[in-house]
Amino acid sequence: MPTVTVPPSSSSTELLFKPKQLRELVLGVSWLAALSDDEVEALLEASVLRTLTPREWLFRQETPAEWLHIVISGTVRLVRSAGDGRMATIRCAERGGTLGELSMVSSAGVYLYSSEALRRTHVLSIPAARCREIMDCQPACRAEFMSRLALELTERLEDLALLTQGDAMSRLVSYVLRQLPAGRMKAPRVVRLTIPKRWLAAQLAMTPETLSRLLGKLRDSGAINIDRQRLTVLDEHKLRDFMMTDA
Repeated sequence: MPTVTVPPSSSSTELLFKPKQLRELVLGVSWLAALSDDEVEALLEASVLRTLTPREWLFRQETPAEWLHIVISGTVRLVRSAGDGRMATIRCAERGGTLGELSMVSSAGVYLYSSEALRRTHVLSIPAARCREIMDCQPACRAEFMSRLALELTERLEDLALLTQGDAMSRLVSYVLRQLPAGRMKAPRVVRLTIPKRWLAAQLAMTPETLSRLLGKLRDSGAINIDRQRLTVLDEHKLRDFMMTDA
């Protein structure tokens, strides 16, 4: 099993480092889900567990992309530096989220963005070379990997379109809809707003004050309900209607 660089600080965190939990974490990545027990074990043997402090960088843009990372606990944000030095938040990742997948297919072999921990965070770092070997040997894994990348690129294109053509409300509603559990369920669906509000606002290209105002407007309309970090979608059709009107 991988070695831990910094010991966990609590029993609840320590549980996440158990072999069973780490195997489930790996198999939770869609394009690794078909691996056998032995293949998962071999992958974990080559991996490293890392602990990050708040505001610590896991990796920087343009540095060699030698690892694929899976978030075990905590939150990280992905940011891309523009030519003028400004940094744009791409998205945030929590437990089960992967970091560095796009870099694995980059001919330059470098990370295409930077990754910063927003709170104390644990990640499982898998050698990128081992992941490429898996895709070379298993066509099904490669096909699922490419499907995952296509979805990621589609979402980023949607973000770009909303930034250039949509208003703040459209960006917020699009984000909420993408966080909903898959499938159509009659019962109200819940989104956990665990990302700090200032970082979610940055991801959506608005101020925290604007984010609070828009969430309040959606709540007052009856489209959603908010209870601390729990956002419940009460009327999805009404929520989608907000994307068609100005905020």
